[in-house]
Amino acid sequence: MTVATREKEVTRELVLEVLDAFNSRDADRIASQFTEDCTFYMASGPEPVGRTVRGRAAIRTLMADRFKAMPDLRWEHKYEYVCGHRAVSVCTVKGTMKDGRVLNHQGCDLWEFKNGLVHKKDTYWKIVQPDA
Repeated sequence: MTVATREKEVTRELVLEVLDAFNSRDADRIASQFTEDCTFYMASGPEPVGRTVRGRAAIRTLMADRFKAMPDLRWEHKYEYVCGHRAVSVCTVKGTMKDGRVLNHQGCDLWEFKNGLVHKKDTYWKIVQPDA
């Protein structure tokens, strides 16, 4: 006999909870928002999708390293959309790197959830080029 399980509903509050975890700068708290078999496509990297990070433990390590390099990293949330098990959030990501470079980009995340946890995060940022 097969028992059907109902997926936890994705709500605006769930998305805001995930975003709040990121702004806590607590790598364990952030990682707890993801499924064990999650995928995070970063905004930049060597692949057409940026850089692919797989698994909760890898995301925890990634975020801990990011906060060491940029202790004031933060996401200023603007708005979000929720549709089924997917969501979109728009924010401005800001921070100062140890070498003094300032990060200040508008970006968005495409989220996919599974049982109330992030299963896929696909990040996009505007590329700021003041002299362009």
